[in-house]
Amino acid sequence: MNLQKTGAFLKRLRKEKDLTQEQLAEQFFVSSRTVSRWETGSNMPDLDTLIALADFYEVDIREIIDGRRKNETMNDDTKETLKKVAEYTEIEKQKLKSKMLGLSIGTLIFLLIFCISDGTDVLAFLPHDFVSGFSLGIAMAGLILNVLYLCGALEKASACKLKFFRKIFRRNTL
Repeated sequence: MNLQKTGAFLKRLRKEKDLTQEQLAEQFFVSSRTVSRWETGSNMPDLDTLIALADFYEVDIREIIDGRRKNETMNDDTKETLKKVAEYTEIEKQKLKSKMLGLSIGTLIFLLIFCISDGTDVLAFLPHDFVSGFSLGIAMAGLILNVLYLCGALEKASACKLKFFRKIFRRNTL
């Protein structure tokens, strides 16, 4: 996929509709800077937006991805499949956001326990150092996971893990 070619095609489609970047941005609830990035090839729209752009410009999504017009049109089954993939992707994103929110709340709770237990004997039946150290350790682990998530490292790690297990599975099935 050539991002510059795709971007130039998106720009040509917008101009064919006689729209400015600002007008297109308003149509898709994004900034004009985002549209500019699409058209220069420095960034691509997500799958939901690609499907919407294909409908808006009345072209096949494959044409947008290839950056050129084709004579054939995308059949309804392909379009429906792409919409389902986009919906699935959005659901997975929401699940991950919920997990990360839970992790963040848990991290804050353990930080709070650490702060409270650091100055008092709240849980007198447990050694003070244990409660303090355990809560600080869990809180730090949560913070590290949140940072890794925000940097995208967790997605890369899970992709590597998936490749690793596929290799092992192939070896075992041969």
